[in-house]
Amino acid sequence: MNKSDLIDEVSEVMRSKKDAKKAIDGMLSAISDALKKGDSVTLIGFGTFKVVERKARTGRNPQTGKKMKIKAKSVPKFVPGKALNDVVN
Repeated sequence: MNKSDLIDEVSEVMRSKKDAKKAIDGMLSAISDALKKGDSVTLIGFGTFKVVERKARTGRNPQTGKKMKIKAKSVPKFVPGKALNDVVN
């Protein structure tokens, strides 16, 4: 399922594709803004979006085999909630 498919699914409940697109875009924007600030977003029963720090490390270029340094960086992470895990399993 992609974003367009998700908008179609939500529009069945909201009865308007335009409102569904606004809702999805607003939710994604709010989650992105919170993560940008370093906050986490917890949706009870669904999961938690948070930012984690990856340490600097030594990697290897797969083409040449030469070792290289990979810088530390922040990355988004999603941790599914119990209810979501139960639905999938």
